[in-house]
Amino acid sequence: MPADPLHRAGKTQRGTTSAIEVRRSARRRRTVSAYREGDRTVVLIPARMSKAEEQRWVTVMLDKLAAQESRRVLGGSALIERAERLSAQFFDGRARPASVRWVTNQNTRWGSCTPAEGSIRLSHRLQGMPEYVIDYVLCHELAHLLVPGHGADFWRLLEAYPRTERARGYLEGVVAAARLPHAPGARDE
Repeated sequence: MPADPLHRAGKTQRGTTSAIEVRRSARRRRTVSAYREGDRTVVLIPARMSKAEEQRWVTVMLDKLAAQESRRVLGGSALIERAERLSAQFFDGRARPASVRWVTNQNTRWGSCTPAEGSIRLSHRLQGMPEYVIDYVLCHELAHLLVPGHGADFWRLLEAYPRTERARGYLEGVVAAARLPHAPGARDE
């Protein structure tokens, strides 16, 4: 089956419009891949995929590429500086992380912390979310450097961050949206 390119506009990391080209291949059986080619994104999929699967995979692959680009833009030194700024602002500089980094193996939690090592890990799924949400997760993990567990002392400490409830609501909305059924008509076409 010949390639069936699909062109449409999409948003890149910096907000500029770019073309998305989907290339179908009869030889490709299961794998999906994507890459940037100049100002467009190329997504390679098996020819047998339905339009609904194609749309889903394009979204997944655009998210993965954006996460990779975001990790390059906001790397370790920028994250540690951001955490140090938040610690100074909300915890009197008492929370001192040794490292802060993005990870791709956290799909059920937004962040994690190992107080003994002073290490903080943020899920790549946070990339692209509003800054106040990322700051909340960073503050949450910074608070764990001072108070392990989720007891009353921990939550009192975290109250210093003024957008805690708003950020928690945002994250709860993201989780709830992921559980929603697909819209009618979005099944295989």
